[in-house]
Amino acid sequence: MIRLYTLCVCLLLSSRLFAGEADGRLDIYFIDVEGGAATLIVTPAGESILIDSGYPDFGGRDANRILHVVRDVAGLDHIDNAVVSHWHLDHYGNHAALASQIKIDEFWDRGIPDSLQEDKGFDERIANYRAATQNISNTLKAGDFFELDSPNTPLTVKVVTASREVIANEGPKNPYASLHEPREEDKSDNAASVSLLMEFGKFRFLCCGDLTWNIEGKLMTPNNPLGRIELFMVTHHGLPVSNNPALVRAIEPLVAVTCNGPTKGGHEDTIATLRACESLKGNYQLHRNVKLGPEEQTPAEFIANTEETERCKGQWIKASVDRNGDSFTVQIGPEGKKQTYQCRPAQVATSK
Repeated sequence: MIRLYTLCVCLLLSSRLFAGEADGRLDIYFIDVEGGAATLIVTPAGESILIDSGYPDFGGRDANRILHVVRDVAGLDHIDNAVVSHWHLDHYGNHAALASQIKIDEFWDRGIPDSLQEDKGFDERIANYRAATQNISNTLKAGDFFELDSPNTPLTVKVVTASREVIANEGPKNPYASLHEPREEDKSDNAASVSLLMEFGKFRFLCCGDLTWNIEGKLMTPNNPLGRIELFMVTHHGLPVSNNPALVRAIEPLVAVTCNGPTKGGHEDTIATLRACESLKGNYQLHRNVKLGPEEQTPAEFIANTEETERCKGQWIKASVDRNGDSFTVQIGPEGKKQTYQCRPAQVATSK
C-alpha cells in the first residue's frame, strides 16, 4: 500500500501480493529498451512500480521486453503503478500499449502539458496515453512523500524534482557545489523530469529520469539534500547534458547502472565523472558503447549487452535488496553472477 503525504492529503492505493513477498526482498529490474528507459520495482509486499516504458514501434520490441520481465521474470499478473518521468517518447512510448495487454491500476506523471514543442506527434501520442488512463492520472510534485507496505523494513519514496521544481536545499554543505557551472537553460521536457528517491533500511536508490544540468545544480547547491546513495540510475542514459558532477560526486554512489544503448548514452564525459567517485564499487551498463574502446568504458563483465541493436538479446540488470536493507546483489540476466554490496549508513534521512 502506498501512502502519499502532501498538503495533508493521504491517498491510499491498493496492492496485491505476488513476487517479492516470500523472501521480503526489494527487487529492481533495469530493462533493456535500447537507449530508452524502463525500470520495474517490486516491493517486499509484492507491489509493482514501472518507471517509464521505452520506445513504441520496432515490432513491439520494448513493450514485449517489459512484459517478459513483468510476467515471466517477476511473476506478476498486473502492474500496480505506472510512472512517467517526463514526456519524451523513449520514456512513455509504451504506457498505452502495455495497458492494452496487462492491467495497470494507477498512473503517475508530472501533469500533462497542453503541447510539447520538441515533439510534433505529441498530440496523437498523448491522446493514446489519456485513453489508457481514462483521463485519470496522479500528478507528482517535488516534495511528495510515499510510504509503501513493507512487512519487515520501512520503505519510502520521495519526489525530489518534478516540473523544474526541486525540494528545499537543506542538509550538509555540498563539498562539490563549486563543480556546478550553469549552462544555457534547457527548455526541453528533460529538465522537467520527475526524480525519485527510494529508501529501504540503509539502501537508497535514486532515479532522475532525464533531468538536466541546471536543475541538478539547483537541487544540489549549495547544500546536499539527498545524502549518500547506494544505487544510482545514471541520469539521461549517461549523456553529458546531465550528470552534473555537483550531484554525482556529492551522492557518493556505491553502484551505478547506466540505461544506455549501443550508440546512445554511456558518454565518455559521464564515465569520467563516475570514475572520479572513489565510492563507486560497481559500474554497470545495459549496453556496450560501440563508439568507445574497451578501456574507455566499464569492464565487459559489467555490461549486459555487447551487440548492436539488430542482434541484441535484451539482457536486463537486476538489483535485489535483502529484507533488512543492509546489502544488495546485482546480476546481469537470469544466469549472471551475483555481486554483493554492503550498504552504508545514510548521511541524510528522508523526511516527510
